[in-house]
Amino acid sequence: MKIFPQPTEGVVHVAPLTTYLRHGWVRPPSQDHPAAPVSANDEPGHALAGALRLVEPFYPKGEGPGRRPKPLLWMLKLYFLQIWYSLSDPQTEELMHDSHAVQQFLGLDLGRDDPSDETTILRFRHLVEKHRLGPKMLQVVNHHLASHGIKVHQGTIVDATLISAPTSKKNRSQSRDPEMGSTRKGNQWHFGAKVHVGVDSRTKVIHSLSVTGANVHDSRPLPELLHGQEKRVYGDRAYVGQREAIRRKAPGAKDFTQRRAARGRPLSEAERAGNRWKSRVRSRVEHVFGVMKHVFRWRRGRFRGLEKNLQYAWRWWRVSIFIYLHRRRLLRRAASPGVS
Repeated sequence: MKIFPQPTEGVVHVAPLTTYLRHGWVRPPSQDHPAAPVSANDEPGHALAGALRLVEPFYPKGEGPGRRPKPLLWMLKLYFLQIWYSLSDPQTEELMHDSHAVQQFLGLDLGRDDPSDETTILRFRHLVEKHRLGPKMLQVVNHHLASHGIKVHQGTIVDATLISAPTSKKNRSQSRDPEMGSTRKGNQWHFGAKVHVGVDSRTKVIHSLSVTGANVHDSRPLPELLHGQEKRVYGDRAYVGQREAIRRKAPGAKDFTQRRAARGRPLSEAERAGNRWKSRVRSRVEHVFGVMKHVFRWRRGRFRGLEKNLQYAWRWWRVSIFIYLHRRRLLRRAASPGVS
């Protein structure tokens, strides 16, 4: 019997993530570990309780005529399920009816309760996007990680990665997405968007995020990727010459971007050695992109337009990649609260 939806092919490391969620957020249940409902009255440090308090002011109260709104806890859990398993709105609705484990996870009784339909799920997702709750939920997750000793420090790594978009014009407007762009990487052209991130150089916590067309240079959103308290800023050769931009946003920061050779002026041995040392730190941002693309398989934009893809990126970072990257430490803290 199918207990819980299996992740897409290649996503084989989700079990440690869901084990932690049992302690720190919520656990997608299994046959051996049925889930207990989580309420907004749980302890203040509980990340799900923080997310509930964040969304509640914008959620319909059901004071007027019409259909009563579904419980906010249901909608938030369904929102997370969509992220973890890359489900569409119709797939999420179908899952509620087909999977007993999901019904346990939601605290749903089909003989008594009226489950959410795909339109309700869609409208909840649009509500989160409309009120730009993504960055605020990111702060909730960061606060939760900080309570487990995983904090943003004074070093930031900046980088960008490409997300492809459909190039076909077989649609109603007979055109490609006008907000996307094209760029060349090596000898290959790519059409889509760039996801720019600012990552803590010690803990790999993502503290800032931006999405642009692929034709935008990596260094353009640099000020948006710094929190202002940095002492060091690391980046690859795309960020050469941005010392003034770094200084304006983070006056106390030193430029630790990699040096680049110029025509007629090759790098000295000392500069090459410096680049190798910086690469050992800068490579930590590739761990973040590796989880994004190879564990959770987010390689293509799922929506038209940059704003929707930005909100989708916030969703990924805050409830998937963050916890996955720090799952071992979080599991140790969950098993032994007195151990860091």
